[in-house]
Amino acid sequence: MKLTARDLVATLLVVAIGIPYVGYLIDGDMPFVEDARGMAAVGLLLGVLAFGVLLNGTKRDRLGKIEIGIAVVSVALGVVALAFAETAAAELLLALFMGSILVVLAMELIDHAGWLDRAGHPV
Repeated sequence: MKLTARDLVATLLVVAIGIPYVGYLIDGDMPFVEDARGMAAVGLLLGVLAFGVLLNGTKRDRLGKIEIGIAVVSVALGVVALAFAETAAAELLLALFMGSILVVLAMELIDHAGWLDRAGHPV
């Protein structure tokens, strides 16, 4: 398989999460993102949207179910990061959530590129 326009759109959505997160880490706030709660909300909104775009191309085989499970864990991390945004653990939870978004994107792109279909088979 080849990567599609959906993969590009999802990647751009994840980049749209990453840019404010890097700005948040450097400066402490960005437009529309003034604290950890705002950053978690942006990550949840755009992350769920990105996964929704990617989900349409996911097969419902064993690997697809694993990918969906990892995405659900990522969303749960986002909800926890949002809920505990005013605590001392906020930055750690936010970092874990942002990392999990990258893991979900990487797994989906690797699957859509077909790299996992050939795993274990001689070329």
